[in-house]
Amino acid sequence: MEKQYLYYGAEHHLKVKNHLYKGVTNIHELYDVLTKCWTRETCTERLRHVWSEQNKTCGQCSITAFLVQDLFGGEIYEIPLDNGGVHCYNLVDGVAVDLASEQFGDKAKDLVYDNKNLQDRAMRMLEPEKAERYANLLKNLTAVTEG
Repeated sequence: MEKQYLYYGAEHHLKVKNHLYKGVTNIHELYDVLTKCWTRETCTERLRHVWSEQNKTCGQCSITAFLVQDLFGGEIYEIPLDNGGVHCYNLVDGVAVDLASEQFGDKAKDLVYDNKNLQDRAMRMLEPEKAERYANLLKNLTAVTEG
């Protein structure tokens, strides 16, 4: 029986375009590896108090979207949230995929993937906290795929 994935866009079996990590050839394999890489330290600071092993995707959206873009190409878009924040996802070859959507639980169904708010990755990476979290995620990913 095939494993069921619950993240948004899981029905699309995207293939990696840039083979950067051993054992990661498609979006499902990336998700599986990331479940071993997402930590409280890779979570955005403002959500670390609610991050848990049961909700590993909490606060991981932007750095995860960066990684998906590195491996699969495409663009990163933002969804405005009711709390004033934003949530990031990827658009790859016309397919929206959001590896961090599970953090919202039942409310994930209310997210609108309308591809209206393109994110400026270069500007986001100027934020020291985000750059550090992304570096930590890549370090964790390298350790898991090479270890």
